Amino acid sequence: MRASNADRERTIDVLKAGYAEGRLSHAEYEQRMARAHQAQTYGELHALVADLPQGPMAVPPPGPQQYPQPYQGAVPRTFLPPPPQTNNSAVGAMICGILTPFYGLTAIPAVILGHKARAEIRRTGEKGDGMAVAGLVLGWMAIGFGALLLVLALVLLVAGNGTGGL
Repeated sequence: MRASNADRERTIDVLKAGYAEGRLSHAEYEQRMARAHQAQTYGELHALVADLPQGPMAVPPPGPQQYPQPYQGAVPRTFLPPPPQTNNSAVGAMICGILTPFYGLTAIPAVILGHKARAEIRRTGEKGDGMAVAGLVLGWMAIGFGALLLVLALVLLVAGNGTGGL
């Protein structure tokens, strides 16, 4: 986590106390003071005072990991980019695909909306690719089943007329 000016001042106070108590030589005190003014993170500040007693206003030590993770709560939600939204065409494709067994004509809009949604998702990075694929699969399955029924009906019609062939 990045250190503030107040954090640097607390570290400098600890260094001053350590020097005044005779825990640091003058050269070591000067070197640590220069590094404290240039420190960017809590970890750098903590390393400067880790071997000194720090009193009630201690610099927080780094976490148990060797490399601290980036601080997650520093930016208010207001300033973060909005999460990706679900593509509306993908939702429509899935709904049309689900309704296909009840209303057979919704298979065609499911396929059209599914292809449209996948193209939009690739372009914009929205969510909903799974719903678009579900609509496509259900739509194409219904179209294939309808075509199979149509061929079967034609075969039965030709066989029922007794022509047997051409």
